[in-house]
Amino acid sequence: MPPIFEELLERFHANLACVDNDLVADEVARIGWDMPARPLEPRALACLGHLDRIAELAPADAKPLARFVADHRDELRWGQTYSAADFGHGFIESYGWLEVFGTRGHFVNGEVAGGLVILGPNIVYPDHHHIAEEIYIPLTGGTEWRMGEGSFHVRDAGEVIHHASNVSHAMRTGKEPLMALYLWRGGPLAQKSTIGPMIDLRGRG
Repeated sequence: MPPIFEELLERFHANLACVDNDLVADEVARIGWDMPARPLEPRALACLGHLDRIAELAPADAKPLARFVADHRDELRWGQTYSAADFGHGFIESYGWLEVFGTRGHFVNGEVAGGLVILGPNIVYPDHHHIAEEIYIPLTGGTEWRMGEGSFHVRDAGEVIHHASNVSHAMRTGKEPLMALYLWRGGPLAQKSTIGPMIDLRGRG
């Protein structure tokens, strides 16, 4: 395994360790960071063209991770859960993720997945939900986030956004791209999200 992957995991871990939040701190302590490597072929996506701007926008504590990913983008395995049939071609050209560890990432972990997601400017990631609980930490600010039946609210870089199991959520970028760190736990770690809001049918005949 080339040393860049070990450095990727170290920088990801270091970024999480700097977050002043009990939920994140508990998860960082729970994760076994001595993970076996998984050999993966690199895969590039169109959204990687936003990485240099993301590295410029990232605050000081997130810049080492953002700059490292930008510099090594062509050596990493980027993925997409959706297709143009789901959200359109424009979305697919501006969306992608890098799983650092999990059931399909550069490091093997069957309990929790961690990685980075990219959205280009002026993109709506519509309401979706999944069984796994999710923690997001934006590394760039300015994106609007919505959870459940609430309104969209702008979130700053470094904020912790927690989505419980099967809670609908959506994102809407403005003039700048988004990179966010994510952790998934407590459900299928490679599950495709269900598109649309979660409908509670309890109590209905």
